[in-house]
Amino acid sequence: MNFFRKQIMMAGWIVVCLATLGAALSRPAQGQASQTDNPDWPLRSFTIHWPDGYTPQDADLFAHNEVVIQAPCSVVWNHLVKASSWPEWYANSHNVRLLNSPDGKLHPDTRFSWDTFGVHVESRVHEFVRTSRIGWFGDGTATQAYHTFLLEKVPAGCHVITEEVVKGAGAIEVRRRDPQAMHRGHDLWLASLKRISEK
Repeated sequence: MNFFRKQIMMAGWIVVCLATLGAALSRPAQGQASQTDNPDWPLRSFTIHWPDGYTPQDADLFAHNEVVIQAPCSVVWNHLVKASSWPEWYANSHNVRLLNSPDGKLHPDTRFSWDTFGVHVESRVHEFVRTSRIGWFGDGTATQAYHTFLLEKVPAGCHVITEEVVKGAGAIEVRRRDPQAMHRGHDLWLASLKRISEK
């Protein structure tokens, strides 16, 4: 009798554990819950490489933008990595200073500071795969971000996807005040990149 009572208690305990686990797994992650009304959320790319703690699920603010540029990805890449020239063609980029790159270009682990979206940002390149992938961390006022570009060769030229994850009180405030501000800024960036690459 003792044996059967123990078995029943064990089975009950397993049911409770499974129910608790199921409830936890069915709840959206914090960032996912905050992005349910974000039109960029369902468009996010599953081929982006995200560093730990900076996935779209971690985001307080998230943007996805993409464009096809009628130029080789190598041409697009050269404009993208020459950060010192961004202010010449991207109106949302100011005061770019490369701190450890004498040629004015981004490389693995390049540190740079700049102003964008009205915020001063300290950035560091994290991912760098020539003509294909680049991503950098960015720390601004009450924000921590990771911004990435993915370039893919297509018959028409180069398909560019850019996504950004931003966390922190500043990101929450931007989302509350103007949830599409970052998306519009990145649309401008891609439109400007397209224009200069197709010249």
